[in-house]
Amino acid sequence: MNTATPFAPDADTRAIVRSAADDVRRVSGASIGDLVEAALLRTLTDTVGFDDAGRVFIITGDIPAMWLRDSTTQLTPYLRFLDRSAQLADLVEAVVRRQFGFIAHDPYANAFNDGPTGAHYDPEDVCDDPHVWEQKYEIDSLCYPVTLAHTLWRRTGRTAFLDADGHEVLRMIVAQLRLEQDHDRSPYRFERATTIPTETLAREGRGSEVARTGMTWGGFRPSDDACTYGYNIPANLFAAQALRAIAEIAREVLADAALADDAENLSDELTTGVRGHGIVAGPEGAHIYAYEVDGRGGVLVMDDANTPSLLSLPLIAPDVIDREVWQATRDVILSSSNPYWYSGSMLRGIGSPHSLPQRVWPIALAVQGLVGTPDERIRLLELIATTDGGTGHIHESVDVDDPTQFSRAWFSWADSMFCELALQVAADARPV
Repeated sequence: MNTATPFAPDADTRAIVRSAADDVRRVSGASIGDLVEAALLRTLTDTVGFDDAGRVFIITGDIPAMWLRDSTTQLTPYLRFLDRSAQLADLVEAVVRRQFGFIAHDPYANAFNDGPTGAHYDPEDVCDDPHVWEQKYEIDSLCYPVTLAHTLWRRTGRTAFLDADGHEVLRMIVAQLRLEQDHDRSPYRFERATTIPTETLAREGRGSEVARTGMTWGGFRPSDDACTYGYNIPANLFAAQALRAIAEIAREVLADAALADDAENLSDELTTGVRGHGIVAGPEGAHIYAYEVDGRGGVLVMDDANTPSLLSLPLIAPDVIDREVWQATRDVILSSSNPYWYSGSMLRGIGSPHSLPQRVWPIALAVQGLVGTPDERIRLLELIATTDGGTGHIHESVDVDDPTQFSRAWFSWADSMFCELALQVAADARPV
């Protein structure tokens, strides 16, 4: 539980949560509705807290740090209700402000402490900033807060958080993504004393060699594992989408045409780089998106359960993807051609090198449903609900043959993605 002053849902928020869960119960049954209601309340009451200055802090569930990615995805199901709950809108605004503050402090870090506590994932890391839990540079850490800010603005009309500080953070994000188009100029290094290759970067912390491609470099995947090749394709497409969001905010709210033009131009450069280097021949000869490339001939065909993933592209980068290429990619990554596709007696789906083999991630199952057909959403929702190991929690990864074998007893991101899938199934059932 978050040890700061916990968030207390007011009567309106609790009524919204209960109504949403009732919609799920009517469509998907009492047991799934009960799981959804418990998860929606648990994220609010047990992961969200406020310090004495009124700043929000969201833990992942089982780790006492705030990830820029997780703190956004944990809020995903509540975004549907921003026009109905001032308290939820206030919460999202507070989260955006805190995320922007973190980015302003260190745009390369992925996870932060609630103040200068000095806590670190590994105290021996190169970064010894007492505010930073971990400084793994992941492109999505810059993109998720942008998309959250853009959604808040579009759905509520709020702009107070887009003040001078917010404006500067948006400039900083564009500048960093542009700087990392030429990683040789980057000051960033990450080294960890470990025998696990995915926990550190090669070449004295610089990562494997890359050529300039127009794409932007990242050191780590959204799984927090080191990239094999420095250009992660789903992260680049997510960044291209986020840059479009920055351009809209810059033009319509900030009256900053220069920032808007810069963001749009960079978005185009990233998508051009992906088209030129990130689309490759798949196992059956169709053109597909690679997962990572280096611009020097290195290509990795796979997908990982964590988002941004190739599977999630219609959700996180809808305006910048080639749908035909994505469909061919989907067919490949939801098959044995993906080395992290696992199948057993209880589950089949996408896992991750971040967890044990033969473990499927419910997050990936939820994403598979959200980008699939209504019938597929129903099937996958029921599958996730029946493979919780009897715990009432949605886990990080689950053994394909034995759901009582799982990682992370409490993983709020997984809870929220399950809720988002359930809410979408309920929405599908409403009369048009």
